[in-house]
Amino acid sequence: MALTDIAIRNAKPRAKPYKMGDAGGLYLMVTPAGGKLWRLKFRVAGKEKLLSLGGWPDVSLANARKERDTARETLAAGADPAREKQQAKHLARVSAANTFGEIAQELIDKRLRASRRGSGLPMSKTT
Repeated sequence: MALTDIAIRNAKPRAKPYKMGDAGGLYLMVTPAGGKLWRLKFRVAGKEKLLSLGGWPDVSLANARKERDTARETLAAGADPAREKQQAKHLARVSAANTFGEIAQELIDKRLRASRRGSGLPMSKTT
C-alpha cells in the first residue's frame, strides 16, 4: 500500500520506532521523539544497505519518491547509491576547504614551521 500525505501527517510517535512502507524499498521511519525520516532499503552484492533521504517535511513524499527512483537507476547502472552519496559529500567538503584563504593559511603555517626549525638549536653538537 502506497503512502499518502495525510497518512504521513497523521503518523504519531510510539514507544518504539516504526516504519510506514511505500514502494520499492522506500519507507518513513517514525521515531519516538516524533521525527519522520525517509529511508531506502536496497541490496548490493547480496548485502542489505540503507540510504537516508532526509526528514519529512523537508523532503516531501514526491521528492522522496524521485530520490528513490534516482537511487534505483544508480543501482541498475551497477553502482552503490550509498557509496555515491558518501563520495559526493566528501568531494563537497574537500572543495569547500579548497578556497584561496585556506591555501594561503596552509602556506603561512608551512613557512612558520620551516622558520621555527631553522631558528632553533641544532639537533646534534658539532665540535
